[in-house]
Amino acid sequence: MGYGFLDIAATPSVKAAQAANGSADQWDGFRGDRDFDRFTDAETAFIAARDNFYMATVSETGWPYVQHRGGPPGFLRVLDERTLGFADYRGNRQYISLGNPQACDRVSLILVDYPAQRRLKLFGHAEARSLAADPALAGQLATPGYRGPAERAFVIHLARFDWNCPQHITPRFTEAELNEALDPVRQRLAALTVENETLRAQLSRVRTTLEETRS
Repeated sequence: MGYGFLDIAATPSVKAAQAANGSADQWDGFRGDRDFDRFTDAETAFIAARDNFYMATVSETGWPYVQHRGGPPGFLRVLDERTLGFADYRGNRQYISLGNPQACDRVSLILVDYPAQRRLKLFGHAEARSLAADPALAGQLATPGYRGPAERAFVIHLARFDWNCPQHITPRFTEAELNEALDPVRQRLAALTVENETLRAQLSRVRTTLEETRS
């Protein structure tokens, strides 16, 4: 048993920071089982629902680089219980996230479900693969109807993952999520509009009848 993510993240300087801030005993004395070295159905479903994530790489000069990746929900695919993949579409052609793993293949990903305030973070090893040379992989990562040509595939081999605490995640909603939430309200407004128009017509007829009676 152990805490796989912290086994990687807790370097001597991190442990020194924990000690200085009074949390060293909390993690040194951890007795649970959070090895988290393979995806379960829960992680697979969570990943399949995401339409974006953040990926960090490190250059040969030691500078970290974080890139936002976005696409249709599920564009980041769980290929098996220890492997992720996604098609790499042409962007600004700086190729920083492509070049950095050539020197150091270690990457870190963060995936966030803003409405539900849930966050998954993971360490892995990234490799770029030719889609033309691997038709089976190309088929697995294809996103039909998505604009732009895929230049390559990124395959990420999981080292460890962890579920982060929900604190300080500001709820945000996509247009589709807002439309789904507001659809009952729109339907109710439409029904009230029809009801209001019907009542106005009835009132108009009553007034007309009263005026005719008086005359």
